[in-house]
Amino acid sequence: MGRFRCTVCNWVYDEAKEDKLFASLPDGYTCPVCGAPKTAFTPEGPQVETKGGSVVADRIVEQLSEFGVRFVYGIPGDSNLPLVEAIRKNGKIRFILTRHEETAAFMASAHGKMTGELGVCVSIAGPGATNLITGLMDSATDRSPVLALVGQVAEIYLGSEAFQEIDEIELFASFASYAETIAKPNQALRLVTMAAKYAFSGPGLAVLSTPTDVLSEGLDEGLRDRRLRILPGLAAPPLAQLRRAADLINASRRVVLFAGWGARSSGGLLMDLSKRLKAPVATTSRAKGVVDETFEYSVGVLGSIGSKHAALAIRSADLVVIIGSGFRQANLVPASAKIVQIDVDPTRIGRTFDVDVGVVGDARLALEALAGLVEDKVGDAKFKAEFEAARREALREIGEDAGNLSIPIYPGYVIQTLKRTCDKDAVICVDVGDHTYWFYKKFVCEGQRTYLCANMASMGFAFPASLSAKLDFPDTQVVCLTGDGGFGMLMADFTTAVREGLAVKVIVFNDGKLKNIRKEQERDGYPEFGVSFPNPNFAEFARSCGGEGYRVEEPGRLEAALREAFKSERPCIIDVVVDPVRTSPATKRAD
Repeated sequence: MGRFRCTVCNWVYDEAKEDKLFASLPDGYTCPVCGAPKTAFTPEGPQVETKGGSVVADRIVEQLSEFGVRFVYGIPGDSNLPLVEAIRKNGKIRFILTRHEETAAFMASAHGKMTGELGVCVSIAGPGATNLITGLMDSATDRSPVLALVGQVAEIYLGSEAFQEIDEIELFASFASYAETIAKPNQALRLVTMAAKYAFSGPGLAVLSTPTDVLSEGLDEGLRDRRLRILPGLAAPPLAQLRRAADLINASRRVVLFAGWGARSSGGLLMDLSKRLKAPVATTSRAKGVVDETFEYSVGVLGSIGSKHAALAIRSADLVVIIGSGFRQANLVPASAKIVQIDVDPTRIGRTFDVDVGVVGDARLALEALAGLVEDKVGDAKFKAEFEAARREALREIGEDAGNLSIPIYPGYVIQTLKRTCDKDAVICVDVGDHTYWFYKKFVCEGQRTYLCANMASMGFAFPASLSAKLDFPDTQVVCLTGDGGFGMLMADFTTAVREGLAVKVIVFNDGKLKNIRKEQERDGYPEFGVSFPNPNFAEFARSCGGEGYRVEEPGRLEAALREAFKSERPCIIDVVVDPVRTSPATKRAD
C-alpha cells in the first residue's frame, strides 16, 4: 500500500488507512483539506526518496546559505510555509519576523547597502507581494543587492483566478533586474543562482516567484559553489581614459572632487588625492561620511540638502571630477567648468550633461590608478580662501544652532546635541523630511556612517534600516533619525526591535505635521492644508512595547536623555517635541 501527498497543502492520502487504492479514485476526486484536484497528488515512498528527505524549499535555503545569506526578513503565510519551515530546520539563517512586508523589504535593501551581501526578504502571495514594492524599489534605484522570494499559489492553480493570485512577474518586472517563476523542482537551484548573480551584478533587485506546491516537491540536486558561480564585478578602467582624465586634471587650476556612493570604500584615496591637488572634496548625500568632514578640504554634501560652501566650491571650479555618482543636479555646475566622470556603469556617464572625459570602471581602482598619473598642485590661493571662508561661516552657524535653547526645541539644536553625544563610529540611518536637511547640512561626520533612501526618497526607510544595521553591527551604536510622519508609517516594528534585542536609538522629530510638505506648499504659493496630525506619546509607546522611552520638551533636558538612551542595552525612543514652524531651506546654486 502506498501514500500520496497533496502538493498544495501536504495532506497525505494513505492507502492503508483509507483501505482503497489511490489509482481507483475517480478523476474528479479532490483533496479533502484544500480541494486540490487528484492531479495535484504525488506518490511518497522509496520511488521518490531524496537525500535526507529534502524538498525544493530545503535546497533553496541551503543554496542561500552557501551564497552567504545570514538573515531572511519577512512574514510567513500559507503560500510560503514550506520555505519558512526550511529556514527553521536549516538553522544557519536567522529568520526575522516583521510586522509589515515593507519593513522586511527595507531591511533587506539596507543590509545590501551596508554590507554588500545579498539581502533576502520573503512574503506570501497577493497582499504580501504588493506590500514589498516600496522597499524593493529602494533596492532597485539605490542599487542594493536584494533577492525577494515571493510566495505564490500552487502552480496548478496559476491563471485560474485563485485566492490571492496575482501576476507577480508582471508586477515586479518593470523595476527588477531579474524576475522568474520556479515552475519545476529542477529549475530551483539554477534560478536561485541566476537571481543572485543578477542581484550582485547590478547591483539591484532580483525576484523569484515560488509556487507553494513546487516548494514541497522532492529535490536532491547538488548545491552550487559560490566561489565558482558568484564572482566579484570590479571593472578596471581603461588606461587611455585614465590618461585623458589625468591630462585634464593636470591642466586645470581649480579642481573639485565630487564623490558618490560608488566611492564609498575610497575615503582615504579621496583625501590623499584632494591634498595633492589642493582640491575641495564634496560628496553626495549617500556618500556623506565617506570623507571625514573635519578634513581641511572637505566641503560636505553637495545638493539641495547640502552645504552652501559645497555649492560655492563647485561654482568656482574650472574642473569637476565626479567619482562614482550619476549626478543629476547639473544645475549646480557652472557651464564654464569641464567635467571628468568616473563610473562603473557607462550609462550613467554623461546621462544628464556633456562630459569632457568619461572613465568607465570601479571608482577605487580608478583613484588608485590616477594617483600615479596626476601631478601635485601648488593650489589657487584665492580659490582656497573662498571656500575656507564659506566653511568658517557654516561652522559659525553650527555653533549658533548648538547654543539655541529656544522652546519649542530648535531642530538644529537636536542635530548638534546628537553630534556631541553619539559615537564617532555610529551608524546613522536618516529618514526623509525636514530633519533630513538639518542633518545633511549641519552634522559634521568624523567617522559616522550614514544611510538613507536616496533615489526614491521614501519616508519610512530609516527605522527598518536601523534594525538591519543593528543585526549586521551588533556592537556598534545605531541611531535612527526620523520625523513623526516617517516613523508613524512603520512604528509597529518597534516590537520587532524589542523581541530581537536590537538596541536601536530612535530620535523622533515630533512636530505634529509633515513639515517638509508644508514648506513645499509655501514655496508653491499654496496654503497649509492636509499636513497636520495628532501624535501619540512616542516615549510611552516605547515603554508599552518593552523598550525605553524619553519625552523631551525642553532643550536643557535633551543631552541627558540622549546620553542615558545611548547607555541603555534596550531599544529606545527619544521623542523630541520640536518647533513646528522653523524649517531648513534647500541649498541652491551659489551666485
